Amino acid sequence: MPQNWAGTHVYTAPRIVSASSVEEVRRAVAGDGPVHALGTRHSFTDLPDTTGTLIDLAGLSGGFVLDEDARTVEVAAGTRYGELALWLDGRGWALHNLGSLPHISVGGATATGTHGSGDRNGVLTSAVRGIRFVGADGDVHDVRRGDPDFAALAVGLGAFGVVVALTLEVQPSYRARQDVYQNVSWDAALERFDEVTGAGYSVSVFTRWEPELLGDVWVKTRLETDDDPVPDELLDGTRVIEANPLQGLPDLTVLGGVPGPWMERLPHFRLDGKPSFGDEIQSEYFVPRSSAPAALQAMRELAPLVQPVLFVSELRTAASDDLWLSGAYERDFLAIHFTWHNDDAGVRAVLPAVEQALAPFGARPHWGKLHLFDAADMARVHPRLADARAVFEARDPGRRFANAHLERIGVR
Repeated sequence: MPQNWAGTHVYTAPRIVSASSVEEVRRAVAGDGPVHALGTRHSFTDLPDTTGTLIDLAGLSGGFVLDEDARTVEVAAGTRYGELALWLDGRGWALHNLGSLPHISVGGATATGTHGSGDRNGVLTSAVRGIRFVGADGDVHDVRRGDPDFAALAVGLGAFGVVVALTLEVQPSYRARQDVYQNVSWDAALERFDEVTGAGYSVSVFTRWEPELLGDVWVKTRLETDDDPVPDELLDGTRVIEANPLQGLPDLTVLGGVPGPWMERLPHFRLDGKPSFGDEIQSEYFVPRSSAPAALQAMRELAPLVQPVLFVSELRTAASDDLWLSGAYERDFLAIHFTWHNDDAGVRAVLPAVEQALAPFGARPHWGKLHLFDAADMARVHPRLADARAVFEARDPGRRFANAHLERIGVR
């Protein structure tokens, strides 16, 4: 049976078709019943599922068109970020950021507001300048940044059509390094949390919510030259050369302060390796960065509850944007991510406490990660949800792109 990347969700759609061209997408949309796009299946909810036809876009890749004057690249929606990054870097160009996994598709990641890290870096969707999609009428449509509907469609969850290509901002290629700091105490981190997340171009904190120590602080520094110095200390912690984070997973990108190309340092995992732990469940919540210390303290109190089913939590930040269904809509955020053991009953048993602890801080869930929020919760934490629904329905009055998850959370 077709299933998601980690094997935690089996798709119920009675029909799955593969499309490697826009014309094949148009033919699939022209069939009977509802349709929905399927990316690289890195989703832990039934967000991509449908009662009709799933269109697998993995074959719709490449199609790169670089405009150096405009500093943009057009790319087919099924292209994996790692493949795009390699192509760009070979021509002297780069993206502003990457997610922890280079295996995810451009179309799927931007449609769900997926992010990397960095206090001043927007989510991946913030680099989108244009979207080309096949609408419910079977025709190809284009929307550009600045168009009236763009802010709703950029993080559109596949609810208005099948995105077939995107235009992204690019910038000159750059180099980076990764350093791991250990023995930062919770006391120091909560008192000066901005110094932790601001320690590099991109920062990830991996924590198991232990009583005294924060965990591994993974600092990615953007370099002007390979000889740029980095500090040996971070608050009350120190830089560790022989770091072995994430339980020594074998397919991590190069650590230890070794300079390298941006696309081999910003992700946590190599494109040619297995992403993350593999046999896992993930969930993630976005809280305002201004509330980070209080939200983290609330989570620390749940440590005995979550630790038995937790591999690790990751803390990351992103800058605010104006995209209606983005987790960063109108506020800088702290993302609190959980990589759980593949224990569905165990995870669902602890999630209510996690969501209750984070609710006072206006936590917004990542669309593609497991959560228990219902439609009323979604309407509360995503202030433009009703407006987005109206835009989607105007694009698709027959609801060709309806699916069970969107109906449950009130988008459709």
